[in-house]
Amino acid sequence: MGGPGNPPEGTPEGAPGGGEDEYRSVVFDESFVRAARLQEFSAQERIADHAPAVRRRPPLRRGLSRQALVLVLLIAVAFGTAIYMGVRHPYQTPAAREPVEPLRMTVIPLAPEGKVPGTADLESLYEHSPAAQFRTGAEGVPLPASRRTAHFSDSQVVSALTTAKDYIVRSALDPEVLTGGEVRAVRVLLDPDQLGQFDQSFARPTADGRHAPTGWLVRFDPSRAELADRKVRVQGTLQAAEADSSTLEVTADHTFVYALRPAGAGSEDEVSLFTLRRELHFRFDRDDLRLHQAQLVVSYVQAGPLSCAEDSTNHLRPLLAGQTAKEGGPAGTDPYATGSATALCGTLATSAQPKV
Repeated sequence: MGGPGNPPEGTPEGAPGGGEDEYRSVVFDESFVRAARLQEFSAQERIADHAPAVRRRPPLRRGLSRQALVLVLLIAVAFGTAIYMGVRHPYQTPAAREPVEPLRMTVIPLAPEGKVPGTADLESLYEHSPAAQFRTGAEGVPLPASRRTAHFSDSQVVSALTTAKDYIVRSALDPEVLTGGEVRAVRVLLDPDQLGQFDQSFARPTADGRHAPTGWLVRFDPSRAELADRKVRVQGTLQAAEADSSTLEVTADHTFVYALRPAGAGSEDEVSLFTLRRELHFRFDRDDLRLHQAQLVVSYVQAGPLSCAEDSTNHLRPLLAGQTAKEGGPAGTDPYATGSATALCGTLATSAQPKV
């Protein structure tokens, strides 16, 4: 009786069976035979005086597959496109950029009419001053509600306002800048075409309306005064408008109030307030908006209490509690000399001082 799965009569002749399975691995199919490079001569051919028993067959020629042809075509098209783009550029050359206008700056010292008021009670000093309701630090420089213009989107207007705010915060509120140390934080926000003027202002300060460090940022003479409070009081506005189809302008107008004490003084010494009114005009083209940079074109500063007899070009040298302005004013200005700005000085109104 056959085993399970086998017919009773055994495996039919010609059908694959157990006896042939052991030779299946050494039996060559027809495709293997056709692909062989060596072929034995037939008996008839061997009779016809053939010395070798075998002959070498020419290699089979196989055509490229469809996928290979597609890949070759794609490579050829890409290579041709690259050559075409290199010879004939499809994009227009960008228009030449307008030259950046240099910064025009004015710093006007405001001299007190009498002694500078001061007290050791800082909070009382603020409460009895016009800055009592001012906000502190960057909170005093809020961004206005922005609207798109004819040629600039909402995001571009916001970018211009944000960059202007960053410049204001870094140049007038950063303690490292205010104490005469850090300038790089301000420099990196400027359009590259203004960096030469900026660097020259700090390397060779000059009262020419172009190269005064105090036109770029606020900084006090560290040998004279130090911050009694790092939280500067601020109030002001930011406004954005389109100058033309390629330029946005932002106007900033802020009043800053700093609490100062003599350099090296202790916490028990009297503190006085220093007020600075600053109007800045920024300009932005599309490159500036993309790179988070600004062109500062106008800087107008009024600050006091200062003495008109002292130079405020490189540092602000504030008059502190109990001090009075020196007699005399700045040196005379020759109206016939070129490159020399007219010296200006004002009087700090009594109403701008705290009532202590």
